[in-house]
Amino acid sequence: MYLQHFGLDAPPFRITPHPAFFFAGGRRGEMLAALRYAVLNGEGLIKVVGEVGSGKTMLCRMLLERLAGDADLVFIPHPQLDRDELLEAIAGELGLPLEPGRTGLRVQALQLALIERFARGRRVVVVVDEAHAMPVQGLETIRLLSNLDHGHDKLLQIVLFGQPELDSRLQGYELRQLSERITHAFALGPFGRDELSAYLEFRLRAAGYRGPQPFSPAALRRIAGAAGGLARRANILADKALLAAFADGEHAVRGRHARAAVADCAYRRPRYWQRLGALFAGRWSRA
Repeated sequence: MYLQHFGLDAPPFRITPHPAFFFAGGRRGEMLAALRYAVLNGEGLIKVVGEVGSGKTMLCRMLLERLAGDADLVFIPHPQLDRDELLEAIAGELGLPLEPGRTGLRVQALQLALIERFARGRRVVVVVDEAHAMPVQGLETIRLLSNLDHGHDKLLQIVLFGQPELDSRLQGYELRQLSERITHAFALGPFGRDELSAYLEFRLRAAGYRGPQPFSPAALRRIAGAAGGLARRANILADKALLAAFADGEHAVRGRHARAAVADCAYRRPRYWQRLGALFAGRWSRA
């Protein structure tokens, strides 16, 4: 609706992940590079945790894009699968035949197929999004699969993306063995003041915007306080604020436009980031 008004080629604040809109600030770029390095160097089981809307899925999609060509990829976006369903999903993604039978025999058949790929120089990577929602049986299957090796080399590299509930579940008694096998753990934190401003401007530039920063300091302060450093919230608030400015016929997004966007959303701060969010908003109020 407001694209032509602001000189945009595409909507800048869509919440669906798109590689062209990946923002490397807020340590996201460093984390992506570290993830790719860990996966390609056979580090085994890796965990990435972040609050709802922090950018986990975008990071996940970017990792898959950066690994394409270097590994055979299995992406599991909806992991509410039991043991056999998970094995079938992995085998299906790899185009491997998996006969019905006992779980142990199916895992053994999968291992033999993975050894054959390893001999051809192919690395297999399983990426699970929303891993916090995985049933215990599915997570236990992840543990069993993480044990598959050939000599000193892991046959499967597994990356789990999840909300903070994943950490809570891994602290439980029944998943302690899986927790012990995690070799690298990454945490997506909230954007800081300067990072959020840079994030919004980056998204605008990626969408074709060529003018000066349209968000006034007052508008940024409002968006920051309500977003709590979360990328998805910032996207939604910025989109609504741009729409409000367009409705007023203005090219600058002012405090009142952001205030209307915040009132329309009525967000609560995530419990996981309450303390960080308070410090974050406080830095804005002093700026």
